[in-house]
Amino acid sequence: MPAPRAQQPGDASAQDSASDVVRWAAFSCVLVPVVLVGYGTSLAGAAGAALGLVAVTGVCRLLLRQSERGAARLLAEQNAGHRGRHGRTAPGAHRGTRHSADGAPVD
Repeated sequence: MPAPRAQQPGDASAQDSASDVVRWAAFSCVLVPVVLVGYGTSLAGAAGAALGLVAVTGVCRLLLRQSERGAARLLAEQNAGHRGRHGRTAPGAHRGTRHSADGAPVD
């Protein structure tokens, strides 16, 4: 059985899991006040808890999206394959010339 592949920031599965986290957080923003009222907390207290959860969820969502954009930008830069000023490999390598460790051509 092959080992599971690590999620890259640009993967659709990584983006889906981030969306799942936000959805569960939004669900909790609704569920927690309902449970609090069910256990006898005042409506004002439950509304305050809901507002606090909404604020925390919004900030976390903002930070998560910013992190995803930064990771995607970093991945794009790594995949760009910038090879230098003229886009060539090392001097002599494109001509098939072999060099020794000290840089001298080998016959």
